Amino acid sequence: MKNNKKALIAAPVHKVLLEGLEALGYECVLAEGITQASAYGLIADCEGVITSTRLQLDESLINAAPSLKWIGRMGSGMEVIDCKYAQSKGIACIGSPEGNCNAVGEHALGLLLALVRKVVVSNTEMKGGVWLRDENRGIELENKVIGIIGFGHTGRALAKKLQGFDMRVMVYDKYNRNNIPGGIINCDSLEPIFEQADIVSFHVPQQPDTAHYFNDAFVQSMKKPFILINTSRGNVVSISALYKGLKANKVIGACLDVYETEPISKMKPEMHSFFQEMLTMNNVITTPHIAGYTFEALYKMSKTLVEKINLI
Repeated sequence: MKNNKKALIAAPVHKVLLEGLEALGYECVLAEGITQASAYGLIADCEGVITSTRLQLDESLINAAPSLKWIGRMGSGMEVIDCKYAQSKGIACIGSPEGNCNAVGEHALGLLLALVRKVVVSNTEMKGGVWLRDENRGIELENKVIGIIGFGHTGRALAKKLQGFDMRVMVYDKYNRNNIPGGIINCDSLEPIFEQADIVSFHVPQQPDTAHYFNDAFVQSMKKPFILINTSRGNVVSISALYKGLKANKVIGACLDVYETEPISKMKPEMHSFFQEMLTMNNVITTPHIAGYTFEALYKMSKTLVEKINLI
């Protein structure tokens, strides 16, 4: 039987998603290299669309698709979709944070371990024929206090992994206060994290109240020198505030996978200057927004979306 429904696939996906949609009667229109401008023609007769960060499903683009019934997001971060407007038109908005939360949790932990055990700097030295032991003496995570800000899927994934390191795990989530696993300290405010944390890791969505969550005031509120981890959204961390914190030794290490402006080549001159200097610092580790970008995550996100679309 010929498929008579169309779904626009505007993101890299696993074949399990394509096969699942085809089984549900959809013809998949593959457009991984789509642009915002070209999307208008492609989406016009589609009942569904799969996106990641490439397309902004704003009011204008949604209006260009009168047959649209659902929008699927590969991964977390529904800020790329005007969910309120879509839902007002009866369009279901579906995310798949369950699919890449383990990948992000593993990556955050990997960055932290690489930083505190000086893996990156010593590996670079070794490749240059330099053998330094005392200079690369690291610290252990055992008994350190980590504050996890945002306790959704990724925050929980990281907390689960950290418990095996015998750390004190403190969590704060403005909206999600329920079902906190045993052994984790649930904070009613940021104050206990400000007072006690050696490490702070952000796992919050992009929304108005998280923009520059990490700012000058946040840095000054921390009582101890601390390590920052950000694998959530780039604009959560002010590059300027981080730079100043590092220069003042208030921030003694930074692990970053996301940035205020991506790719970094598009940063404005002042921000780019700060960032370029940070890249020369041995206590800063950066990766190019790959925390949730594993082969396994691609499969799990794709499978999760098919299962949710099937329930619409």
